[in-house]
Amino acid sequence: MAGFCRTTAVLALACLTSACLVGPDYARPSVETPLAFKEAIPAPAKGWTAILPDDAAPRGAWWSVFRDPELDRLVRLIDVDNQSLRQALSAYEQARAVVQQTRAQLFPTVINAPSIRQSGSGDVARTSLTLQGSASWELDLVGRIRRGIESSAASAQAIAANVALVRLTLQSELTTNYFQLRYQESLLRLLTETISAYRKSLEIARNQYAAGVAARSDVITAETQLQTTQAAAIAVQLRRATFAHAIAILTGHPPSEISVPQGRLASRLPSIPGSLPSRLLERRPDIAEAERLVQAQSARIGVAVAAFYPSVNLSASGGIAGDPTGVFFAVGNQFWSVTGAATEVLLDGGARSAALRAARAAYDAAVATYRQSVLTAFREVEDGLAGARILERQLR
Repeated sequence: MAGFCRTTAVLALACLTSACLVGPDYARPSVETPLAFKEAIPAPAKGWTAILPDDAAPRGAWWSVFRDPELDRLVRLIDVDNQSLRQALSAYEQARAVVQQTRAQLFPTVINAPSIRQSGSGDVARTSLTLQGSASWELDLVGRIRRGIESSAASAQAIAANVALVRLTLQSELTTNYFQLRYQESLLRLLTETISAYRKSLEIARNQYAAGVAARSDVITAETQLQTTQAAAIAVQLRRATFAHAIAILTGHPPSEISVPQGRLASRLPSIPGSLPSRLLERRPDIAEAERLVQAQSARIGVAVAAFYPSVNLSASGGIAGDPTGVFFAVGNQFWSVTGAATEVLLDGGARSAALRAARAAYDAAVATYRQSVLTAFREVEDGLAGARILERQLR
């Protein structure tokens, strides 16, 4: 048994000291980034102060800038019961388990297999007890397992970014629905006032017609205005109910359990930064997800390259077998064996080469997706800055 342990330790140390990693080492792909945003608000005139990003402002509860307690309450319910977010979190937990499962391949697999056998001949019975253990270990000489760990870890990080993206999307959707609901309420109040005014106009038109100073068409026109506005008010109530139901579903509850009390739109809008550094785009979860998927595909190239190298496996077994009623632990009852084996594919019809080409093509596709995600982010920022600048003129 001592010889078995020494041999195993020497082989393991030799393999670990000579291990290397095949395949490309990951480097973040380059992307074209502009020096400035095209639609950024130009330099202010004399007497004005530029609005700069507030790095001290909280970035988690971004909706709090609207200072609406009801909106705060509804958005925070997303983290409690939203089923889409729970699904994304479960996918992340599954990805973490895959990382642990892949990492376990770096270590030996040890199996304990005790057995007892009883046999006899005539009146003589014999009992044999075997306490046997075995271990097997695939040596990661070229880094196939480590590249697999790198790939699965990057995939898990991509899924974590997707969780953030799902959460942000749900928060944005609920906030949008909330302000659409408040808009419908404001519109309904306006239509209610308009209906009241049209009723008075209809009454005046009828009195004038009865007095002979107005035509019948004036009465018909006033009636049409009133009824059209009443129909519009009913449609607004339907849209308001639809947005309220959508908000309830986003919070993870049936519409009957969530009610949104009447309210008003904020009279003062929060300030919007006039310029944004490009590095802030790196915080976007969609960009982070795309970049992590690039690393995952890069590591899979290493896994495909490792298939061209031989795989080396160590296996060992040992134990004690004998009559448990005798001197069971005697030296003569002990046994052990150590085996080293290497396997290499000599001919596979081009399967490994095809797998390598597929991995490289998948990497190129992931890089293109990452770069497109960055370009899309720049476009969305430009759209937002243009909207802020142009709508500010409209507001004035």
